[in-house]
Amino acid sequence: MEIESMLISQGVDIVDILRIKDVMGRRKSFQNKVFTSYEMSFCFDRYNPFPHFAARFAAKEACLKALGIGLGGFGGVNRLKEIEIKSEETGQPVLCLSGSVEKLTIERSVTQISVSLSHTFELAIASVFLMSMN
Repeated sequence: MEIESMLISQGVDIVDILRIKDVMGRRKSFQNKVFTSYEMSFCFDRYNPFPHFAARFAAKEACLKALGIGLGGFGGVNRLKEIEIKSEETGQPVLCLSGSVEKLTIERSVTQISVSLSHTFELAIASVFLMSMN
């Protein structure tokens, strides 16, 4: 018996990597407000951490967009640490939710979340798909 998922919504965001680098250089509090300790460790372990930070920021915003709230709604900026991007051993990114963001996905019957990250030298992009069992 095959179990099918139905797409509920999707979100996408694109981020200028230099903008993230600039903000992190000017406001040290930014990274502590936005990224979890896991994410900071993951990114700072890379030769150039900023594309990885930018991709994770894009994924957080794409997740909020998929939920229909964006950064401006539902205390979006204050909820960014409730959206954590981890990596499987294969390198595949995985969204881990907590707090009010997790509660919102439960209320909306989200049973599966898919995230994709990519970047060039200048831009990072993320897409998030929210699905429910049919």
